[in-house]
Amino acid sequence: MFQDSNSTPPTVGLFVTCLVDLFRPAVGFASIKLLEEAGCQIEVPDTQTCCGQPAFNAGHREEAVTIARQVIAAFEPFDYVVAPSGSCAATIRRHYPELLADDPKWSSRAEAVASKTYELTSFLTDVRSLAGVKVELPEKTIAIYHDSCSGLRELGVKTQPRSLLGTIENLELKEMEEPEVCCGFGGTFCTKYPAISEVIVSAKTKDIDATGADLLLAGDMGCLMNMAGRLRREGRRTEVRHVVEILSGMTEAPPIAGRQEDQS
Repeated sequence: MFQDSNSTPPTVGLFVTCLVDLFRPAVGFASIKLLEEAGCQIEVPDTQTCCGQPAFNAGHREEAVTIARQVIAAFEPFDYVVAPSGSCAATIRRHYPELLADDPKWSSRAEAVASKTYELTSFLTDVRSLAGVKVELPEKTIAIYHDSCSGLRELGVKTQPRSLLGTIENLELKEMEEPEVCCGFGGTFCTKYPAISEVIVSAKTKDIDATGADLLLAGDMGCLMNMAGRLRREGRRTEVRHVVEILSGMTEAPPIAGRQEDQS
């Protein structure tokens, strides 16, 4: 049974993710801020690496198993494992037990870590019962939310980010016509089938632009970078950010695929 009481803060191991670490560290700091405000004690294990999803998706099972064992060992000490990514959280929660099911030394350890792993907005609402955030945007902003495939289909992340976003002052949340349709990133899919990926993301940017939204939000950096890059190449005006940046009120960094001058 995991430690979770008002008197003793639960310990949370933050799984930063590769893309956050390499391309958007601000998301990691925003995640820490949100988790601390939700009454958690945060640690970021310096032995963590990739979750192994690229290897797993590409069929390199042996490499994926090696990475899974390393992640499990790094995060076993904590009450919870939380990631600002539906795809990474789903890899640990859904696929680690599958990868290590036949390993008598690791199967139970994989199950234990999987059972306490959550995507960040799901953890805040479903585990910590966070009803809202105290954030006010400087001006009226229309935002839309893209449901990433892994977060939605493997973890059931749908209402959680929207319920939190609905409590932000000066933020109007609208919906795309097809918010649940893939953006075309798909991890290794976009590198193996770039032409198909481009068609998919182009349809997504048209859906985004049709809403007239000022801001596009999502919970996975892969999706965000893919959509932001396409929006910029098409000259569209919608800014792109990870949802935790808005929820934490930490928007000092330029939008994804944006420049510092885009802030002025």
